[in-house]
Amino acid sequence: MLELLGRGLSRDFPNPQRVGCPDSAVLRGIALRKVPLSEADRWLNHFSSCSPCFQEFTQFRKQAVDRRRTQIWLAAAAVFIFVVAGWFWVRSRPQVQTAAVVVLDLRGRATVRGENPPETGQPPLEVPRNARSLNLELPIGSNEGAYDVALLNPSGTELFRTSAMAKLEDHIVVLRADVDLAGVSQGSYFLGLRQRGTEWMRFPIRVL
Repeated sequence: MLELLGRGLSRDFPNPQRVGCPDSAVLRGIALRKVPLSEADRWLNHFSSCSPCFQEFTQFRKQAVDRRRTQIWLAAAAVFIFVVAGWFWVRSRPQVQTAAVVVLDLRGRATVRGENPPETGQPPLEVPRNARSLNLELPIGSNEGAYDVALLNPSGTELFRTSAMAKLEDHIVVLRADVDLAGVSQGSYFLGLRQRGTEWMRFPIRVL
């Protein structure tokens, strides 16, 4: 009789030691911090006296921590992939050269004229091929007004020519000319400068 009664109790209460314990949904909510503290507080003391509840809570908490770590690693991996992809995108883009303004001080340069000017002994001026504008500080005594500006090869052939106006700025005659040297090979040339009706003044330059 007692054995039958015990079996009946076992069927009705399969886990007698969990009577009065929170169910798994509550334990999971506490572990995931989804249960308000005011509600969770009364169960926290219960964990100290109920080993099964504490073990289940600990398991849920461990799962939550593992999930959080996985999310952090995935986020870090996504950021890393984004950075690497951005780097490759920048590297694969065509290089666009920005417009360069080159200032050339001609005031201390010896002025030579004619088609075959003598060597001046001065180092050539340097101009990069991506130059888009030349700011020329003209030799002392130069006049304001319209000038032709050209790039001449050693034989005197014009490779490029433009015109610009020279103006007096802070006691210096300055000429600003737009240029396009993209199609010019690197090497030694002459910068030609003249007012209308005069010979070229030539200044040795090196296109880089």
